[in-house]
Amino acid sequence: MATLMDNLTPAEAAVVAGVSVRDVHRMIDEHILPERYFDRSESRMFKRQACVFISFYMGSGDRLTSEERQRTIAIASKIADWAKSKKTVQDEFLTIDLTPFSRGVEERLRRLQTARAIVVSDPEILSGTPVVKGTRVPVHQVAAAVAAGTPVERILASYPSLKPGQVELAALYAEANPQRGRPRQTRSTPPGSVVVSNRRKELRQNA
Repeated sequence: MATLMDNLTPAEAAVVAGVSVRDVHRMIDEHILPERYFDRSESRMFKRQACVFISFYMGSGDRLTSEERQRTIAIASKIADWAKSKKTVQDEFLTIDLTPFSRGVEERLRRLQTARAIVVSDPEILSGTPVVKGTRVPVHQVAAAVAAGTPVERILASYPSLKPGQVELAALYAEANPQRGRPRQTRSTPPGSVVVSNRRKELRQNA
């Protein structure tokens, strides 16, 4: 079994915890997450176990108060061997089982690692643009199509070199590794497209 990755970026932690990046930063800004599970550098890297607490805090707000959730995290953070523990917290009359949150985090983390494994960035391929391994298909272009609601069948028709499972993995990778700044424009077009004209029309000056 592959070792699960640790030291996650905010975007990766958000994917693994199943929340938004804003929620991840909130856990630090509001002093909810114990400092041992992240660093306060500009990059704000998170430990894998932090995602369990983030997922729990954000996912149990409809049943527990903020104080109860914070106490649970404080108690759970003192468990010496988290991997072998029962992941159950006893807080006075409350018994809280963190197992479902832990399992969800591990499942999403393995999925993210699978997504990372199918993506490569090679200076010889599209100037280092992340592409699906074995193809020249930019990962973020696939993710943009998924985000736009394009059916998987149409995406596969546009990129025949892709396999069905790679579409979802590409979108997951892009979510955990968002592009910075303005996306670089490419001149490639999906197979089957027809370029009618590559000349730009000049705007007429008003008289």
